Amino acid sequence: MAERLYRAQLLLQPSQHQRLRQIAEREGKSISEVARGVIHRGLESMTEDEDALRSHQAAALGKLRAIRETVQDEFGVFEGNLVAEARKDREEGIEPKVPRDT
Repeated sequence: MAERLYRAQLLLQPSQHQRLRQIAEREGKSISEVARGVIHRGLESMTEDEDALRSHQAAALGKLRAIRETVQDEFGVFEGNLVAEARKDREEGIEPKVPRDT
């Protein structure tokens, strides 16, 4: 049984339509058949690219995890609150523009 197809309207640039038409004539197919093949190959390529990117990102995260563990083993874990310390340092170094009521 033939695969059920979904009707979609696409707007093509003139050069794209011309190339599809030339390929269709050369291969004895309809422009629709050629376009479906091109879309299929493009989607496969994009999926492969996405998979490769995910694999690359996972490897990078693994390297970062190893670096973090090495630093943690060598220097330990900082138990302080860097944000609070930075705020305190900033507030102590800034003169208030408007006197505060005490």
